[in-house]
Amino acid sequence: MPDDIGAISALADPLRRSAYQAVAAADRPMGRDEVAEALGIGRTLAAFHLDKLVDAGLLEVSYARRSGRSGPGAGRPAKLYRRSAAEHEVSLPPREYRTAAELLAEAVERAGADATLYAVAREHGRQVGAAGGELLATLEKLGYEPERHDASVRLRNCPFHQLANQFPPLVCGMNLALLEGLAAQLAPGCKVRMDRGPTGCCVVMDF
Repeated sequence: MPDDIGAISALADPLRRSAYQAVAAADRPMGRDEVAEALGIGRTLAAFHLDKLVDAGLLEVSYARRSGRSGPGAGRPAKLYRRSAAEHEVSLPPREYRTAAELLAEAVERAGADATLYAVAREHGRQVGAAGGELLATLEKLGYEPERHDASVRLRNCPFHQLANQFPPLVCGMNLALLEGLAAQLAPGCKVRMDRGPTGCCVVMDF
């Protein structure tokens, strides 16, 4: 709990929160110069906030040489930042909803009730879509972080990531059914398919 509280409180500073959002929205690790340019601040200030986010467990660091650079220091590996894979949540008083989800998933698998779960998920997607709104905006609200790529939408985040790691066929199937129901309501004709990539959600939506 204290670590999660510290991580979330690190985002209270508006500039630090903007730095986090810039890195989280990028499709590749970002250097401090890129973040500084995106926020319109000096590189030293950008580095200060980025390193605070690393200390809080919200960002991770890697090092790589960047091509196309010249001048002093151009040959040294650059310090790059990307969003941490760790999850943070705070509940006061503490709750164990994840444990309940894990137990329910285990029970569904043992009972062989996958089809029932998928039917419920598909209906839930339709209900969410029936509430109105545009598809991409709704996906954003649900935490999928959608990105449009020509005639497809890829989802940069899986809202069920930890549970999907423990019960991949069950939870990914549930996720697919949910998004099928959502697309049927908000984007008739959209094809929802599984296409697992190295990161993000395993579902792709084609138009």
